Formats: sequence, C-alpha cells, structure tokens
Amino acid sequence: MKTLVLGGYGNFGARISRALAQDAGIELWVGGRDLERATAFAQSLGGPGRGARGVRIDAQSPDLAQGLGFLGVDLVIHTAGPFQGQDYRVPQAVAVAGAHYIDLADGRRFVCDFPAAMDAAFRRAGRTAVAGASTVPALSSAVVDHLAAGWQSLRSIDICIAPAQGAPRGEATLASVLAYCGAPIRVWQGGRWTKQPGWAHPAKVQFARMKPRRGALCDIPDLELFPARYAGVQSVMFRAALEVGLTQHAFAFLAFLRRLGLLRAPQKLAPLLHATGGVFDAFGTALGGMVVRVEGIDAQGAVARRAWHIAADDNHGPEIPCMAAILLARRLAHGDALPVGAHACAGLLTLPEFDPEFARWGMVTDVIDEASTAP
Repeated sequence: MKTLVLGGYGNFGARISRALAQDAGIELWVGGRDLERATAFAQSLGGPGRGARGVRIDAQSPDLAQGLGFLGVDLVIHTAGPFQGQDYRVPQAVAVAGAHYIDLADGRRFVCDFPAAMDAAFRRAGRTAVAGASTVPALSSAVVDHLAAGWQSLRSIDICIAPAQGAPRGEATLASVLAYCGAPIRVWQGGRWTKQPGWAHPAKVQFARMKPRRGALCDIPDLELFPARYAGVQSVMFRAALEVGLTQHAFAFLAFLRRLGLLRAPQKLAPLLHATGGVFDAFGTALGGMVVRVEGIDAQGAVARRAWHIAADDNHGPEIPCMAAILLARRLAHGDALPVGAHACAGLLTLPEFDPEFARWGMVTDVIDEASTAP
C-alpha cells in the first residue's frame, strides 16, 4: 500500500515514518516542503524492498489533489499540525485523489466537525477518513471502553496527560495550546454544559508511578465527543499536567491576564516560550504519563471507580500520539477493512491493540480499582 506521510520528517511524522518503513506491506513516501530533508530522512529509514522515498509536497497547495493523484497514493497520513484553525482542504484533496485519510488532529472543532463535513466526499470515493488518530480521542476512548466494559452506566470520565519536561516540544504545538489559555471552554459538568477558562485553576492529580502533579483544563475533542458517546455520563474533564510546577503556574498566570483583557493573544508568546523552555529542563525528568479515571455503576449494580495509568520513561512519551495512526495504517495495509466514510477516531481501536506498541517502548500500564468519590 503506497502511503504518504505529510510532515513525514517532523516531530510526529518522523516517528510514524520510522514505524511504517519497516512494514513489508507499505511503500512509504515521506512528504514535506523541503525535498532535500524529505529525501535524506527517507534514505535513513531503510526498510524492505526499495525503502522509503522522499517527495516535495505542500499540504496547503491548491494543486494537492493532482499531486496525490500523480503519486498514486493509497493512504495519506496528515501530521502537519497544529490542526486548531485548519480547514479541510487536505482531506478534501485526499478524497478527490481517491485515497484513504488519517490525521493526528487534537483540535476540538477540527475533529468534532470532521464527520459531518467530510463523510459524503469519502463515501463517494469509497474510502475511509479518520480524524483524531492520536492520544485523544483514539487512545482515550479505547481506555474508557476497556475500563467500563460491562458496566451498567458511566457517571464521570476524568483524563490527565502529564508530559515529561525533557520530551521534544514544538513551537506550533505550543502555539495551539496557548490559543485557548484563559479562553472559555465548554465543559460537560453535572449533566449540563458549563464554561471554564483554559489552563486556569490547576488541580492536584495522582498517578500510579509518578509524583502527583497539578493539571489544568485543556480544550480537546473528548470534552464534546464523550458526552454524546457515553449516554448518561454526567461529567467529562481533561487536564494537562506539566512536570515543573513553575511552568504550570505560568500558564495559569497567562490565563489570568487574558481573562482580565490584558493579554488578548497568548499564542503570540509561543516563539519566546519555546526558545526559553529548555531553561526548566534541569528541573524535570524524562518520565511522562497519562491517567484515565472513570466512575459509574458496575455490572453488579455497585458504585465503582477505576483508573488506567501509563508511564513512559526515556522521553518516549511523544510516541503515544503516533500509535493509533500506525495501527490503523497497518490494518489497511494488511487488508483489514475500516468503515467507509469520515469518522472521529473514537471506538475504532481497542486497548489491547495498543499493548504491543507500549511494550516496544518500555511503557508500563496499570489498572487500579479506587475508592469511589460518589456521595
């Protein structure tokens, strides 16, 4: 299967390219704006047959569909974020070219509006399109499904991602995060929609194999997808917990300034914060992780609370957002059908499917039954 990774030598694209280059069922093309970089990176990958190849391709080009058609690609994996504020010109071009589409989007509007916007185009093409094949909502939904399997109902879902301070970070990712710092975010709490400011009011979060951290609200697709996916759920929360407390409080301060009207566009600070972020690396570690907690009524009718934890050492945490796209690409390459049309990536993968990838990077997972917080 001829597979093109857009942004294939970038932070996440490079990880996906390395994984897929070793699959005999995939003919890999590493795509980017710089042909020299794309070619050099592709040649470094090796792999079966002729190995990977680089190609110059601009995801925002008006001729993208023709370029994809000329290459004859079967699958496009779009990693060239950030996806907050992106339109659908890339998946539209992929549909016109008659190829499958997978992206790593975590932008709430991009992922949540994707099925309605793109389903007809991909059904006409007879192809599959998946948005959000990343930590959220692909892995997060797989974890919730696993934890609550057989339960009568779900009451609450609480997720927190805790990146290692030393993990690679990109300026574009930082800009996308800052864009909603202090902005009102719609959150499902107490069975109704409320608004809370992003990155404000950090709260303590417990982890199985990491020290507690303080996490703050982030705007992701799960906040909107999960109340619709899990009927009866009363609360859905997602937080990010930075390792160095000073940086977490700095984000909360920026959120405070925005709410006062003194900082209208925090994302403009991304270049400065990206350039100075390394100053805090000495105060952090290479250990990151994630926790998903669910509470509800189990199969026996009792109140139950369970948590799934993952710990990723050696700065391997950024591998996690790439895993869902890798797994789905391998499925397609090996002839396993995915549903035709456009979909948000919730419920397309099970948690056991991720286990070999976790093991590959030495990541450790725990499922823990906890005391309920229900009154």
